[in-house]
Amino acid sequence: MTTDTYKTIHVAASGSYDIIIGDGALACLGERLHALVGNCRLALLTDSNIDALHGAAMMKELTAAGYDVCKYVIPAGEESKSAENMLAFLDFMARNRLTRSDALVAFGGGVVGDLGGLSASLYLRGISYIQVPTTLLAAVDSSVGGKTAIDIPAGKNLVGAFYQPRLVCCDTRLMDTLSSDIYRDGCAEVIKYGVILDAALYDKLHTLPFDRIDVVARCVEIKRDVVQEDEFDNGKRGLLNFGHTFGHAIEKLSNFEVSHGSAVAKGMVIAAKMAPLFGLADVEKPLTALLEQYGFDLGCPYSAEQMFDVILSDKKRRGGNLTLVLPRAIGNCDLITVPVDEVLVKLKQVI
Repeated sequence: MTTDTYKTIHVAASGSYDIIIGDGALACLGERLHALVGNCRLALLTDSNIDALHGAAMMKELTAAGYDVCKYVIPAGEESKSAENMLAFLDFMARNRLTRSDALVAFGGGVVGDLGGLSASLYLRGISYIQVPTTLLAAVDSSVGGKTAIDIPAGKNLVGAFYQPRLVCCDTRLMDTLSSDIYRDGCAEVIKYGVILDAALYDKLHTLPFDRIDVVARCVEIKRDVVQEDEFDNGKRGLLNFGHTFGHAIEKLSNFEVSHGSAVAKGMVIAAKMAPLFGLADVEKPLTALLEQYGFDLGCPYSAEQMFDVILSDKKRRGGNLTLVLPRAIGNCDLITVPVDEVLVKLKQVI
């Protein structure tokens, strides 16, 4: 099956690449790899859940395409996005004698994609890598745009690099094996895209189930456009963080027992509550209603002071200021620079 069968979205950033989206898209992975990286060796990074479900099929696909593949499996879960796991994986690639002409395939959700991307940027000062997202969240968000990172004790995604993949291959059929909770996590990011930049997408999401391929493609188009305008996150790309400043704080305070999507949903509601305090629109009720339609628990179990203490380590803080993403209307968000101390004052009013 050729890539003409699937939706293809091209990203023209510091590294240009295609994002292929469709049911059964893995069938064209070998063909595309040969065109991009030739007949090299591959390091396949995945997690224990994906390996159990799809590891054998992926190995069969890659070896049938003529590739010599060494596989490395990390435990499933956010706690695996650590310096220890990254160093162990880098050592694994070195012991398997991968060279600069070889490539890495990150096969999994956001944890695998982030860890794999950062490892690719560091190994031998940079090798090619391919993202094969297996979750809705990774497909619409973390696999696209070149942000790679690991977590450290001080906070989430604080050690990372901008490093674009050579290809993103999104086989939406893989999402059929996701639990309802994991799939719902991705829906939070999909709703985010509607709130920040596409009211028509937001309206479409009220009808369930939505057309998965079309919605994934639209979210990827939005992210592609933002990344091409602001690849290194100095301006408009900050809009993609709607709900994330507060969501990341909730994740860390829960020791990552609250999943990323659930935390982002809570964070979006906090941001929506905060917007009127800055003279912006009040979209809390319609946003809350949509998130509740998807089954999200939107309560925040932490105090303003607890949240603020974590937010002080947020990557979006510049000196004494923090940039918040707040809605002016559904489909139109703004970046608002706020003195850090004022964030605590406002948090006390909405939590």
